[in-house]
This record gives sequence, C-alpha cells and structure tokens, in this order.
Amino acid sequence: MEFWLVLKSTALEGVEKLKIGVIGTGNMGTILIEALIAAEAVSPDCLTVTNRTLSKAVRLQETYPEITVTATAAEAAQHADLLFICVKPGDFLNVLIDIKPFIHSGNCIVSITSPISVKQLESQMPCSCARFIPSITNRALSGVTLLTFGDGCSQNWQEKLHQLAGKISTPVSIENNITRAASDIVSCGPAFFSFLAQSFIDAACKATPIDRKTATLLTESMLIGLGDLLKKGVYTLPALQEKVCVKGGITGEGIKVMESAETEEMFEKLFQATHEKFLEEIVKVEKQFGAFK
Repeated sequence: MEFWLVLKSTALEGVEKLKIGVIGTGNMGTILIEALIAAEAVSPDCLTVTNRTLSKAVRLQETYPEITVTATAAEAAQHADLLFICVKPGDFLNVLIDIKPFIHSGNCIVSITSPISVKQLESQMPCSCARFIPSITNRALSGVTLLTFGDGCSQNWQEKLHQLAGKISTPVSIENNITRAASDIVSCGPAFFSFLAQSFIDAACKATPIDRKTATLLTESMLIGLGDLLKKGVYTLPALQEKVCVKGGITGEGIKVMESAETEEMFEKLFQATHEKFLEEIVKVEKQFGAFK
C-alpha cells in the first residue's frame, strides 16, 4: 500500500476548499480519494495525484478526468500545505527526506501508517504532525477514522483534520499506546469479519441444502440489518444477543457450539499475532528513526 495525501488551504478556507494531492494511489489511497469526492469534501479539480508507478495514477484520472496527475512527490510537495503519507514503513524515512526541502513551519505532515508515530514525524519535520488512519468503511462514508496529533500540531490543523475525517467517517482521537488494537478493530476488522461471514456461508452450504447464492444474499442482508440496528441505537451488542437467543431455543444451541469452540481464545490469538507483526515493523522503523516512546 502506497499513499500520500497532500492538501492545500488558507486559514480562512473550510475543508471543502482544500487543494488535495495524492502521492501513491494504492488501495487505501484510492478509497480515501473516492470517499472524499463522494462526500463532496473535495471536487476532482482540487485533486493532484501521482504514484511511483505512474500508470496507476493515470487510471484514477480516467475515472475522474478533472484530477491532475504529476510525475513526482517533490512536485506535489512544493504546492502543498498538508501532506498525508502512506507508504510501507520501511520506505517512510526516504519519503520524508525527499520532501523535506519543500516543507516549512506552516505545513502539516500526516501519516496513515500505524507503525509510524507522530513523534517520529516530529523528529524529521519542522512543522505540525499527525496520524490519520482510515478504514475501507469510509468508502461508504461510514465507520471510524483514527486521529493522533503531535505535541506541536497546531489547533488550526487539528480542527481541519477533524473536519476532513468527519466528512467521511466518525473521527476518534486515540493515544499512541492503543494504535495497533484500534487499527485492528477499525481498519483490519472488516477483513476479519468478512472472513468469518464467508466461513459462515461455507458451513451453511456444506451442512444444509442451501445454495451459495442464496446463503450469500441472506448473510449480506443480515449483516446490513445488524448494522442498522446498532447505528439507530435500537440494541447494543449484548442486548441484541439476549433478544435473539431465547433460553432453550435453537439460537442458544448455536451459541453453545460457538462457546465450546473457544471463539474468544481465537480472537485473543488474532490480536497477539497482529501485535507481534506490528512490533516487527516498529523495530525496523526505529532502526531508521531511532527509538521513540
């Protein structure tokens, strides 16, 4: 995943007036661009994009002809006030070195990569720094965006980032020490629960006469309905389970199977595995940036 987002504004402009440049149009970069356009947070003619493989940026321009494509990150940085950066953690420092000559105190640098802390950004950049972690759910103008601000991040930039996140999601500010857990839930969670849903469908097809098309339609519709119940505040998760799971009934028998399968232990192992990988990435990054608590 490679993504930098560059935004330009003045103190008097709202988020709808931001000039945005995107350097790196991978999955999350494209999702964020599409979400911002869909939310009317920015118009395509305010977007400038580029990518290491330029053809990827050109493909995005084919969808949104008013987007401007540039050849280099440096070119975008020269005209930017706010830069969101999302490249592989090991490539991050080199990116900062490339753009540093074009950064001044009025800029704001933002990482959307969880292993890169705001302190590491502040160690290299002479400006406001923050972290902005999106989710695939933002494409539906839903879900959460995780925000963390550096000690030196100005109130003006904090407000602008919060406004921008609010256009496509529910912004939630977090401390650095829960970054991985929060990212697992917000950013990785859709993939984890998609896997569970597909396993649910597979099992239904193997154990019963239902066909895959019907099982998939019913499962997707059930998940949408579940989301609506939670969104509208009709039930909390515990209350919902209690309402459906009648004592001694069929649902209760299914819950017993899930409990005996040690579902909670499976999820504990999941979080342990993601945190182990996260720590590996942090070690690699710290070799470049130095250790920051």
